[in-house]
Amino acid sequence: MKYYLVAGEASGDLHGANLMKGLKEKDPEAEFRFFGGDKMFAEGGELAKHYSEMAFMGFVEVVANLRTISRNLKSCKEDITRWKPDVVILIDFPGFNLRIAEAAKTAGIMVCYYISPKVWAWNQKRVLKIKRIVDHLFCILPFEVDFYKGWGMDVDYVGNPLLDAISEFKADPDFRKTHHLSDKKLVALLPGSRHQEISRLLPDMIAIAQKWPDYEFVIAGAPSFNQAYYDKYLKGADIKLLFNATYDILSNAHAAIVASGTATLETALFNVPQVVVYRGNILSIAIARAVVKLKWISLVNLIMDQTIVKELVQPDYSLEKVNEELDKILNDGPYREKMLENYEKLFKKIGKPGASARTAELIWQYASKK
Repeated sequence: MKYYLVAGEASGDLHGANLMKGLKEKDPEAEFRFFGGDKMFAEGGELAKHYSEMAFMGFVEVVANLRTISRNLKSCKEDITRWKPDVVILIDFPGFNLRIAEAAKTAGIMVCYYISPKVWAWNQKRVLKIKRIVDHLFCILPFEVDFYKGWGMDVDYVGNPLLDAISEFKADPDFRKTHHLSDKKLVALLPGSRHQEISRLLPDMIAIAQKWPDYEFVIAGAPSFNQAYYDKYLKGADIKLLFNATYDILSNAHAAIVASGTATLETALFNVPQVVVYRGNILSIAIARAVVKLKWISLVNLIMDQTIVKELVQPDYSLEKVNEELDKILNDGPYREKMLENYEKLFKKIGKPGASARTAELIWQYASKK
């Protein structure tokens, strides 16, 4: 069968690649074409567009790039029509993918949505549209199942695909030696994968790192950027920047400062105490606070329905507050120990690996029946 996948950011590329692995096991004749990234490309098939040309975050940023987004939507719709897949698989990225779902459904193509849109956060009536344009919805967060059922929608709960990626990861035993790292305790800096995030968070992360000379700070570089891009922010600072090494960094980390997003859950799954940070365009943040009805923004806190990790988001964010929180999690005391205890509860709640294989199995079954 022919599968067309659409992922618009780094996390979607990771999950898309693992899903493709599962589909190839079920369907040896599988053909792939996709909007995605390097990880999906490594699994084979044809890359129609890289996600680095697509990821815009924040209301103001989206409005400023509407022309580019519109071109990408048109290109994706036309490419799907031209390629004629048996199944369109949409991975997260709802602002873009719900429009693609509508076009694919109108064209008579089966639509599967993996990592369901977070409509529970705001404008919940969008579920009615999802019911109309999505054939099969796959949820990765436990509380989403009851939410969708409340709207009269049957969904498949498959577990969290991050567990798949982490369970398959094999740490490099020579990581520190290979990258000339010291024996100091390592602090991971994860400033995000989008320009908007990196430009607003990384300068402060670098400033904080320089306050702690007894620790080794390492930046996890986003694969869609290069060394020259980060050099604009580093400006000669003695801080390691490593690409394609996020899991090795986390597996060696004592603590982390993490941009809100998928990385907050990844950091927790590596059992690394963290402080979650976010800064955005002032107007974008104000609009988000007005329309998004959530107590928390980090996946760790959302899944546990309580504050497990500290979130510093505008207007609560400041360099001083981040530094104070880092101080708490660096020290082996009750604060750090409590966070690690809560991580254990998180591990039990999200279950076991296998989300990608379970989703691939269900997609193949549904497509075969059609």
